[in-house]
Amino acid sequence: MNRRGGAAGEAGEAVGEEADGVEGVGGGEAADGGETAGSETAGGGEARVPAAMRRVAVASLVGTMVEWYDYFVFGTASAVVFNRVFFPDLDPAVGTLASFATLGVGFVARPLGAVVIGHFGDRVGRKSMLVLTLMVMGLATLLIGVLPTYGTVGLWAPALLVLLRLVQGFGVGGEWGGAVLMVVEHAPARRRGFWGTFPQIGNAIGLVAATGIFAAFALLPEDQFLAWGWRVPFLLSGVMLAVGLWVRLAVEESPAFARLKERQAQARLPIVEVFKTQYRSVLMAVGLRACEGVFSYLILTFSLSYGTDDLGMSRTPILLATTVAAAVIGCAYPFFGSLSDRVGRRPVYLFGAAFTLVFAFPFTWLLGSGSMALLWVAIIVGYTLAIGSTYAVQPALFSELFSARVRYTGISVGQQLASVVTSGLAPTIASALTLWAGGSLWPVALYIVVSALITLATVRWIGETKTAGM
Repeated sequence: MNRRGGAAGEAGEAVGEEADGVEGVGGGEAADGGETAGSETAGGGEARVPAAMRRVAVASLVGTMVEWYDYFVFGTASAVVFNRVFFPDLDPAVGTLASFATLGVGFVARPLGAVVIGHFGDRVGRKSMLVLTLMVMGLATLLIGVLPTYGTVGLWAPALLVLLRLVQGFGVGGEWGGAVLMVVEHAPARRRGFWGTFPQIGNAIGLVAATGIFAAFALLPEDQFLAWGWRVPFLLSGVMLAVGLWVRLAVEESPAFARLKERQAQARLPIVEVFKTQYRSVLMAVGLRACEGVFSYLILTFSLSYGTDDLGMSRTPILLATTVAAAVIGCAYPFFGSLSDRVGRRPVYLFGAAFTLVFAFPFTWLLGSGSMALLWVAIIVGYTLAIGSTYAVQPALFSELFSARVRYTGISVGQQLASVVTSGLAPTIASALTLWAGGSLWPVALYIVVSALITLATVRWIGETKTAGM
């Protein structure tokens, strides 16, 4: 079903938007069928595209890797250590809930970061905001690495942890949108799906680095790991921050934004324009992220907590399973992105949501089996096929839902509102459901099923977007 309206054609943008917007949400074509010179050649001739795209793709990959390393390190620590160093006086199960709550707090700040950073990304430029978000994330992560624990300063320790998590959330709220747009708006129209996966690959590498480094330090004796070992992965963020800044400062501004700026056609208040004219695109982004947001964080954090606390498994093999899954999905992203360029965004996304629906109960059976081998199957298969096929398509698909004037704000707000109600709450909800069911995982499976049904309904609502102009 192709629902029109909500992008550039509905916005009534009279100031030269002929090649910058989508005629309608989910399947609107540009005035020239999406084959404008700017979108096809990234602003400068077909022959120059490969070199330009390599620079932009590497910059987005490296910068996103650094920022998501910072974010995933916190998620891993919340599952295995924060309940013991910041909430030691609580019952272990309640302490785990409190630890996951600090993880969720960061998601509350994401929409604010999306609005503020998205505003300046649409007004000032994509590149400058990417540098800002990288610095915000990196400094917050470094400070977490030197935080005093509850045993040293009492309640100030979890309070400071929550504050820094809020800062992290603010930074990441605007990071993904900018990194995605720098690639997608540079990319040739027929290859946006493929090139758009490079920030997602950076996400996967960041996860590999975060879980792999954490797994290595988790091999320390328990007292040393709790005393100082858990801090090292946070402190290593400083090195990655320097590399990320060096790479991101070298790239050029997005061609789509450069054209807007040349015509002085930027939106005055992007967030107002988004909710006035393109609110349906925001709702679609939230619905599209439902199953991916829920299932990914159940795999990455809840599985680790359940395996160690409820089943008594060793944390290191579970962390290694997550590391392997992240490495595999990093290879799967370009495949699914390229497939979306050939067959369309909708069919690939439908596959991912349908697979999540079918795999929900098998996933919980494998997770609850008590077998480490079956747990590895649950994590790797679920993450690669369910998350790989949906998350790979999001950069191109979400960018194609919004017009250039408000694209940074639009995709950032849609992405981060979804994060609040899906990813941020998922581990806490799953832990609460498991407690309510006396340790059984069937309510968690139903939770995954509901999220998949929401996404399936949303995909049916939108039209195909791959021919949209930039």
